[in-house]
Amino acid sequence: MKKILAVTAVCGAILAAAPSYAIDSTGGCGLGSMAWRGQSGVIPQSLAITTNGTFWTNTFGVTSGTSGCDPDGVITGGTGKMMLAFLEDNMEQFAMDAAAGRGETIDTLAGIMNVDSATLGKEVQKNFAYIFPNDNVEAVDVTLRVMEVAKA
Repeated sequence: MKKILAVTAVCGAILAAAPSYAIDSTGGCGLGSMAWRGQSGVIPQSLAITTNGTFWTNTFGVTSGTSGCDPDGVITGGTGKMMLAFLEDNMEQFAMDAAAGRGETIDTLAGIMNVDSATLGKEVQKNFAYIFPNDNVEAVDVTLRVMEVAKA
């Protein structure tokens, strides 16, 4: 009976902590997070975390810069995290605004990054092909490229 209570307590603690690992925002990176991206709830989040933990895909992704991971940890910071969250919900509109070099999404990103909106607009327009290399580009890749373009 004590074992059942202990297992139940551990499972409850894991499930209670699961919302802090939201797949769409900071569920980490790795194969599990990519496989379950866009799904919400305790079960997909738990599966993503379990997959990443079991197969060490977070570690591999961070060291290799794949699976939605950044080896420099850029996205884990406050600004990068906010940019990623914003771009995940506004990729289409940002692509249109980036092509034009102006728009609300550029203004919002400039505010998040604390940079001049007009300058950011010119830079993302000039580097549009780099930021959006194909139609299936992930928000994490766009975020990293926008941050790189803004630094330059």
